[in-house]
Amino acid sequence: MSDAHPALARARRLLAEHPVVDGHNDLPWALREQVRYDLDARDIARDQSAFLHTDLPRLRAGGVGAQFWSVYVRSDLAGEAAVTACLEQIDAVRQLIERYPDDLEAALTADAMEAARSRGRIASLMGAEGGHSIANSLGTLRQFHRLGVRYMTLTHNDTIDWADSATDAPRHDGLTAFGEQVVREMNRVGMLVDLSHVAATTMRDALRVTRAPVVFSHSSARAVCDHPRNVPDDVLAQLPANGGVAMATFVPKFILPEAVEWTRRADENLRAHGLHHLDTSPEAMALHRAHEDAHPRPVATAATVADHLDHMREVAGVDHIGIGGDFDGTAFLPAGLDSVAGYPNLIAELLDRRWSEADLAKLTWHNAVRVLRDAEAVARELTASTPPSNATLDQLDT
Repeated sequence: MSDAHPALARARRLLAEHPVVDGHNDLPWALREQVRYDLDARDIARDQSAFLHTDLPRLRAGGVGAQFWSVYVRSDLAGEAAVTACLEQIDAVRQLIERYPDDLEAALTADAMEAARSRGRIASLMGAEGGHSIANSLGTLRQFHRLGVRYMTLTHNDTIDWADSATDAPRHDGLTAFGEQVVREMNRVGMLVDLSHVAATTMRDALRVTRAPVVFSHSSARAVCDHPRNVPDDVLAQLPANGGVAMATFVPKFILPEAVEWTRRADENLRAHGLHHLDTSPEAMALHRAHEDAHPRPVATAATVADHLDHMREVAGVDHIGIGGDFDGTAFLPAGLDSVAGYPNLIAELLDRRWSEADLAKLTWHNAVRVLRDAEAVARELTASTPPSNATLDQLDT
């Protein structure tokens, strides 16, 4: 979107007052894969656009006021290896916060998010992507919370021992009894239940069990793009009663129907060259570019994302939507949203669609802060009345 676009200046002014809380950014995993957390090699105080979607100057340009940094580990890691890798991801976020104290500030609560913003810093929270990271241990879940993890995505791309994934064969028809206990323990400690990546059956089970609001940290509307990673309307319609928030993602294969098949072929091309389909290393991106030259890619835009947000607002209500870009977790992004600097383009598009500034403030900041605050209130109530659960998978699911 051109800088001369009349809504862009309004968008930037709005974001200065009501900055973006982004639900999901995979910078820690990109740093692990590219440079094994060598922060000198990827100094995000400087322009890293040759390697990353994220750096501090672009976060500032994009009007980001709070970021859930994903402490994701691939789901082909299991057991102790997954726990260790997640701990290393948590450590990487801590290193970033310590290295850039004028820009990033750790935030463990909704009040801390507000305080960091008031000091001009980007509130930094963590979300664990994939329940495999706790290795079927509620004690590990609790320790992740103590280390600062404030949401956990119940699955990633693969079905796990206690929950079905959206993109793998189902084994449980949603959550098992142990999976339900994971949700209850997350409620008790104040960790948001993240339902991105999970099967629709898992979404419905979690909404039945939870006593706290849920989030979808990076999922869009299935009615607009029929991909299993997106949220069905019947689930979106449950969010007002639950109090949760669905945060629209920017990943083209989840938002643009024409991109679904193209991305499947691009992923197959990576696998044919011996690379993981989620690889975003320079080698992988060179293969993607060659594939794109031979097979032009359908390109999403800010309008594509806005179509999802329009629908999500209509079904769930403006109090139950947010933004979760998935930067540095995807090889491709929409035009105009190709880095964390792009959020003003999306807000300008929504202004053009006559979204009010009050509604946009909810989308960007207030809804995400409120959902964490509400989960904290549930946790205070539950910890006063309920002891920690030491249930095991074997006890509950056999």
